[in-house]
Amino acid sequence: PLLLNQLDPHIETIVLCHHGIRSAQMCQWLIGQGFTQVKNLSPQELAIRLQSPDPIQLIDVREPEEAAIVSLPNFQLFPLSEYPDWAPLLLNQLDPHIETIVLCHHGIRSAQMCQWLIGQGFTQVKNLSGGIDAYACTVDPTLARY
Repeated sequence: PLLLNQLDPHIETIVLCHHGIRSAQMCQWLIGQGFTQVKNLSPQELAIRLQSPDPIQLIDVREPEEAAIVSLPNFQLFPLSEYPDWAPLLLNQLDPHIETIVLCHHGIRSAQMCQWLIGQGFTQVKNLSGGIDAYACTVDPTLARY
């Protein structure tokens, strides 16, 4: 109970342990307490999803310098460092009920953005597991890596 009072379910919570067993148990407990689990999408699943004609919203939270190195088509750039500039506009630009996929370099910043979107009422948010780096390694090796 003390732990639950110290955590905010609207802020990303990362749980780690040596082998992952206890962290998995803790994650399940947190979900039972009202914390939201971010859904992950593998790079291969993203490649398939990008071929679908169904509506989709694509967000890249990396910095402009990173996006200049490598980007995926149709991802809108919303750098986390510029949050105060785009936060009020983003909620008017995107539909909270359309599938929204978020990426970054390795999947950490995008997971933070997913938590924020869920907190804003978005219902179909997915994080690209491993970020654009994993996509370049497993789906499109012609993409630049950094």
